Amino acid sequence: MNKHEIFRFIDHTLLKQNAVWEQIREICQEGMDFGTASVCIPPSFVKQAAEFVGERLPICTVIGFPNGYQTTAVKVFEAAEAVQNGAAEIDMVINIGWAKAKSYDAILQEINAVKDACGEKRLKVIIETCLLTDEEKEKMCDIVVEAGADFIKTSTGFSTAGATFHDIELFARCVRGRCKIKAAGGISTVEDMEKFLDLGADRLGTSRAVKLLTAE
Repeated sequence: MNKHEIFRFIDHTLLKQNAVWEQIREICQEGMDFGTASVCIPPSFVKQAAEFVGERLPICTVIGFPNGYQTTAVKVFEAAEAVQNGAAEIDMVINIGWAKAKSYDAILQEINAVKDACGEKRLKVIIETCLLTDEEKEKMCDIVVEAGADFIKTSTGFSTAGATFHDIELFARCVRGRCKIKAAGGISTVEDMEKFLDLGADRLGTSRAVKLLTAE
């Protein structure tokens, strides 16, 4: 795979708190120019971005971000509003406290509720791997699959660490093709991108893709 072929696996991301429309518009344009899988942006920019790109690029946004401890009702509202505003993909954060407390039924019910709010749009579930044990990650793989989500995703990029090769290997072993895998957070080299894809990732969330993949 050459460098430019990697773009089709990239969720071109800008989620900084101080992002302004000019920056969002720029990554949308880059996403269209380079053929990324989507752009992943804050919910407040979804409607404007969707109007800007039209049918040329899927808009992805984040729900319950970055901590995941909003109520289910809030996450459902956020997801429904994002879809109404033009989002084609929703990346939601689980309630990590529930995972630590083994409140697995509550997590399953919440993912189901957000999935219902998404309708036919793609749902990716962020489990924030850096805060979980391997046993907890394995359990989250089972729950995400059971809920019928489209992807399990490693990280927000706003916690103590991002994606690791170990976590993608664990995901691939546990989901066994029953859902797709997204690696995100801290992906900083082309070699990292290639290895994550080789290990089983179907998507990569990064803000660095254009800079890295167009460098000579």
